Amino acid sequence: MDFSFTEEQTLLRGSVSQYLQRRYTFEDRQAVVRSEAGWSREVWRGLGELGLHALPFPEEAGGLGGSIVDVVATAELFGAHLLVEPYVASVVLAGAALAAVPDHPGAADRLGRIVAGEAIVAFAHEEGPGTPDPALVATRAERTAGGYVLSGEKKVVLHGADADVLVVSARLHGEPGDPDGLALFVVDAPGAAVAVTPFVTVDGRRAAHLRFDDVELGPDALLAADAHGLIREVLDRAIVALAAEAVGAMGELLRRTAEYASTREQFGVPIGTFQAVAHRLADMKIAVVKARSTLLYTTALAEAGRAGPHDIAVLKAQVGRLGRLVGESAIQTHGGVGMTDELPIGHLHKRVLAIDALFGTTDHHLRTIGAGRREPELAARTA
Repeated sequence: MDFSFTEEQTLLRGSVSQYLQRRYTFEDRQAVVRSEAGWSREVWRGLGELGLHALPFPEEAGGLGGSIVDVVATAELFGAHLLVEPYVASVVLAGAALAAVPDHPGAADRLGRIVAGEAIVAFAHEEGPGTPDPALVATRAERTAGGYVLSGEKKVVLHGADADVLVVSARLHGEPGDPDGLALFVVDAPGAAVAVTPFVTVDGRRAAHLRFDDVELGPDALLAADAHGLIREVLDRAIVALAAEAVGAMGELLRRTAEYASTREQFGVPIGTFQAVAHRLADMKIAVVKARSTLLYTTALAEAGRAGPHDIAVLKAQVGRLGRLVGESAIQTHGGVGMTDELPIGHLHKRVLAIDALFGTTDHHLRTIGAGRREPELAARTA
């Protein structure tokens, strides 16, 4: 199994890296975060000109036919530069959901608007701490003579207040915990029909809580019924992309910490020569290599269609656990300045922590791994 990027992917990474180094320095990013919008439409257009809006979608939908490997190749750079633009929200999450229903009459049009950079589409799914299993969704959609009525609340919808279109998971029947009865709906120009509570996440991204109080939808708003498997696939793909962002942030933490340790002096020598600091840097390096190796292995499995729930859980848990170690070690090495807003160290650590909180924390995925291991043992005992 080849874990290296192709020549085309390497060239793409080079183009994206050059663009971000030129237009998205840490100072530029801080100005963007402090702006009213909280993200840059100019940068968003620039990413579109590089083909990133179209990258993961099939050619018949106007995309470039890229794979999950292409997404990972670029998302790793986004993590290193702390990108706050709505790539994961609009392209990886909502875009993937729309691309999964090509026969729906309105999905292709909305997906085309994402590809063209004409619309921001948000994926409204979270309802509690991570909502790691789609079966836990409680938002309800009641059938009516004219279509559907949507009721419920969604939490931490990335770029939910900026969205021109929402893709919403809801339950047509059954109770939370039941994988049957789930569906995906599309809500255009939510406006006053949806109560929006915007906020800034700990890592500087824009998000919102959304409340649907008997929001009336037409019959064509239903994107997919029996959608548990589809939602799971969308979330798994997003977890891989988010893990790539986390690994990119971890690599940047390591690079900046090693550079700091080689230039910061105490007692007339660089602190990197102290045994305790050198050992800490070695541990950080090992953690980054382990996390990136797990990412590339899982990405290869996903591209081959062989990444199961256990593989996704291992990736999410590994990146979350090792990411926390790298971030805390970077802050410890920098001392007090590592916690200030003037340095990227604290911001990179916050990005890793924020990613860990999405779609199931490290603890949740460790429990998933443990449950998966117990099932064969129980089957063997009862055989």
